[in-house]
Amino acid sequence: MRTIDPARQQARRQQILEAAIACFMRKGFHATRTAEICAQASMSPGNLFHYFPTKEAIIAAIVEEDQRETAERFVAAGRASDLYQALLDIVDDSLRMLADPVYTRIGLEVLAEAVRNPEVFACVARGEEVRKAELARLLAAAVERGQARLALPPAQAADWVLLLLDGAFGRAMVEAHFDTAAYRALVLGALAAVVAPAP
Repeated sequence: MRTIDPARQQARRQQILEAAIACFMRKGFHATRTAEICAQASMSPGNLFHYFPTKEAIIAAIVEEDQRETAERFVAAGRASDLYQALLDIVDDSLRMLADPVYTRIGLEVLAEAVRNPEVFACVARGEEVRKAELARLLAAAVERGQARLALPPAQAADWVLLLLDGAFGRAMVEAHFDTAAYRALVLGALAAVVAPAP
């Protein structure tokens, strides 16, 4: 009996996801055929379907990987000595990603699919719940340490931060020359209405 190699399996999954992202970037989710993903990944259909039975499963895995990376950033932020600065770093990282066409295009494809597909919507919604909860936890901890002041309860302040970041994402989708630095100034200005460093 063949021994299962978890590292090799993970590498194959990642190979498929990277191939799918390349195909989705070229043609979009619905116009991409599974055969094109197989060709991009240099993999047979049977091998691909062993890891992902449908295209929807692939896009769900892309969402889950992004959510895992986001959760890791929040965990790292929670270990920082200055939690207010850690929040600003999260804002900066989020805005910096808007300059990445792969991030923005795939993000848009995911949101479009979430509108049509209840399973993808549920996956996105779960990730958003975690993102909001982790951000609220970070804000509450910053207040407890005396490093930040909030004009709203932590959960509502987290909503405000996410509203600003999601709004910037929306503008990056429709502006041909999205000015990250200019939007950073706008976001930080609006952020200060609800979250500020402790005096």
